[in-house]
Amino acid sequence: MSLAFSIRGLEMGILAPVTGAFVDRLGPRKLVFLGTLITGSALIILSLTNSLLIFYGAFVLLAVGASCCTSTVLMTAVAHWFRKNVGKAMGLVACGFGAGGILVPLIVWLIDVYHWRMAFVVLGLGMWTLGIPLSFVIRHRPEQYGYSPDGEIPGELNSSPGDGCAEEGVYFREAIGNQDFWKISVAEAIRISVTMAVVTHVLPYLTNIGMSRGSAALVATAIPLLSIVGRFSFGWLGDVFEKRYVAAVGYGLFSMGTLAFSWVHVPWFILPFLALFPLAFGGTVALRGAILREYFGRTAFGRLMGIMLGLGAMGGFIGPTAAGWTFDNLGRYQPVWLVFGGTSVLATALALRLRAPVRVTQGQESA
Repeated sequence: MSLAFSIRGLEMGILAPVTGAFVDRLGPRKLVFLGTLITGSALIILSLTNSLLIFYGAFVLLAVGASCCTSTVLMTAVAHWFRKNVGKAMGLVACGFGAGGILVPLIVWLIDVYHWRMAFVVLGLGMWTLGIPLSFVIRHRPEQYGYSPDGEIPGELNSSPGDGCAEEGVYFREAIGNQDFWKISVAEAIRISVTMAVVTHVLPYLTNIGMSRGSAALVATAIPLLSIVGRFSFGWLGDVFEKRYVAAVGYGLFSMGTLAFSWVHVPWFILPFLALFPLAFGGTVALRGAILREYFGRTAFGRLMGIMLGLGAMGGFIGPTAAGWTFDNLGRYQPVWLVFGGTSVLATALALRLRAPVRVTQGQESA
């Protein structure tokens, strides 16, 4: 089971840089439309599963569709429309990802009432019904419609020196040679690795230590829902304070939440886990795009975000598989959560080592 999720993560890692290049060139609307079609098809194909080949193949197809209509594409669209308020905007978009947790009880109900095959068909049709019309609402650059980022008047975009934002941004080759880009990317790879491991194994882990299936499902539902608070609040804080320091706080809380997860067999430890882990992982999701926008602008934002998420997807392959291997060989999960909690400290250190952002224009070498 965990290998299927890891295959999806690995495929998304391969596709994310490609998707980033396409969204910079074609804009988000076409990609979201295509991704919606593919994702709905993959969900329906999952309803036909009768072998591991179809099961894994459907997850590969799901990865292709998700790469075209989720993080890289949507965050790129936001990066073009916002500058000063990019943290709040990224946070609001990230809230949409977290709100998907609302569907967990609905999916459980669909499975109980209509069986899992029909549940996948309903989800696939629902993806088409909602996603296709919404794809036509999305727009690319504001200048194409006579607007400017944040509603500013054209010609006044660079009138506020020292506000720490790049308007157009640096070229792709220059950006990937910048140490700060790789610090952000490695920190995100660590965060995604741990997050995917926890989200993939939360139900078997909690039931294995004696929690009822219903209570474990409530915890699994609470993680994405509680993360909504972190997604918007950290995005807002990133517009008020230096984003690198806000991100460091987020990664620190993330590490503490993961360590608390390793001790949830002690009943009250579930409270600090739910208070820290969802808040922190949601907050860092919102900040990664805002930091990328602040440090490198929007010229190559899609490609840079694609590479960042590509590295993160590699971590997403390692995390669930490592957790599954640990349980299969040791009969318990706690050791891997302790290791992940300690590893997450490195993400905090990387965020603290980011240099202060400097204002750059297109093609200008960043300090």
